[in-house]
Amino acid sequence: MRGNETLVLALPKGRILEEVTPLLKRAGIVIEDAFDDPSSRQLRFKTNHDNLDVIRVRSFDVATFVAFGAAQLGVAGNDVLMEFGYSEIYAPLDLDIGRCRLIVAGPKEDEGKEDPSRWSHVRIATKYPEMTRRHFAQRGVQAECIVLNGAMELAPRMGLSRQIVDLVATGSTLRANGLIELEHIADITSRFIVNRAALKTRATEVNYWVERFREAADAA
Repeated sequence: MRGNETLVLALPKGRILEEVTPLLKRAGIVIEDAFDDPSSRQLRFKTNHDNLDVIRVRSFDVATFVAFGAAQLGVAGNDVLMEFGYSEIYAPLDLDIGRCRLIVAGPKEDEGKEDPSRWSHVRIATKYPEMTRRHFAQRGVQAECIVLNGAMELAPRMGLSRQIVDLVATGSTLRANGLIELEHIADITSRFIVNRAALKTRATEVNYWVERFREAADAA
């Protein structure tokens, strides 16, 4: 990678983007107007820094872009980092945004009847099959994972699975769909991540942005 190439910062779409926007401002990053234009089909955006561009992708894809060097910097939840386990990614900074938790949930009528500690086999709908399998394997439980990318709360109602593993913030969506939390797996926040190869070959540039985001997070 040549030192004069533009660095690329991958940002996640959705709720996390709303929370990271103030950090961008405090870090001195202004993205071109098309970034905030809902009618724009543009995918890569210039910033007020000649050597920094921004891309906006699905939250799960941020880690992939950074791991494979298509982006050198990114913001990703540690749920994504734990799910994929990319060795090519270094996460030097917890931004303390996007707070939520990864949990096991099931129908409310199972409250007091289901004891997760007694399960030997469980069928789970989730978008986190690797984390789910690891979580249950730690106590010898076989987890059969059905991978869904949305509408997770429908799975128990439609007979797809009895339980789900999903992210929750307030738990209101669970309650609205007749589900309760059965087990806590992990607390989740978003991290500033970098590509390890870029950290070696472009240390000055990459570390500059690590420190800018560190200062921005500390000033929150």
